[in-house]
Amino acid sequence: MQVGYKLSAEAFGPAELVRQAVLAEEAGFDFVEISDHYHPWLDNQGHSPFAWTVLGTIAAKTSRIGLATGVTCPTVRYHPAIIAQAAATLALLSEGRFVLGVGSGERLNEHVVGPGFPEAVSTRHELLTEALEIIRLLWSGGYRSYEGKHLRLSDARVFDLPDELPLIAVAASGPKSTRIAAELGDGLFATEDKPSIVRHYRDAGGSGPCYAEVPMAWAPDAQTGARAALETTRWALTGWKVMSELPNPVNFDAATATVREEDILGKFACGTDPDRYVEVAQPFVDAGYDRLVMQNAGPDPDGFIDFYRRELDTRIRQLRPNHG
Repeated sequence: MQVGYKLSAEAFGPAELVRQAVLAEEAGFDFVEISDHYHPWLDNQGHSPFAWTVLGTIAAKTSRIGLATGVTCPTVRYHPAIIAQAAATLALLSEGRFVLGVGSGERLNEHVVGPGFPEAVSTRHELLTEALEIIRLLWSGGYRSYEGKHLRLSDARVFDLPDELPLIAVAASGPKSTRIAAELGDGLFATEDKPSIVRHYRDAGGSGPCYAEVPMAWAPDAQTGARAALETTRWALTGWKVMSELPNPVNFDAATATVREEDILGKFACGTDPDRYVEVAQPFVDAGYDRLVMQNAGPDPDGFIDFYRRELDTRIRQLRPNHG
């Protein structure tokens, strides 16, 4: 079991994210994971810095903690050749601490560039497959070209490659995407505690680590935590089918207008009771995830990190699947 800390790039500016990563290393987290967005989910979150610059700065200011994108879409806003180069560079600068998390993306971030975001999920899966093939090809060294249905590569080479290539964790939510993760990735990334996701991944031959984000909102009391999560993170209750489709923060604001504080309390661990945090994390362990990311939507990141260090670290690491 490894435990990570989610750097919410939609809620904090770049310098603050770096500061939190340094605190997370001091608190004993195994890795930090950062979202790679162009827009925040909601306008009132107010931020969306360039994740790769933040990660490079974190690599320079830390010495032990792992780094991960959670996740990058290497198909529309970025060409996979750029991600292959960026990930290789970050692996070198972090001395092997980087994990490349990739996925088929959300319209929220990808529609901003000229071609737009594909309507059909099947097309997004085809794009992701081709992108992963291009990244793997470039990481094999030498000058490479590729002619796919959607993506092309012309006589390109990544000159600075690490001796040990980054692990690639592929975001998935159903049988088709888990098959891509198993066949072209080294691990799985998900946001839901559904056992079927890990099961499909394993059935398709996937044997790597499985990452999942656990929803939390630390505050001096549960109601304060729930109110903070309701204000900035209610989008998390919409589900992946909605999260991947809406184009702008204003659309997420409208789509989540009916989410209530009670809904947040039912999904998130809020307040200061460590038993509740363990209760929310346990289904992810039962589902087969072995890389748990603590995703705090509460108003005080320093308070949460201290709470994790004092009250949660040992208990989370001791969790085992409850097959009963």
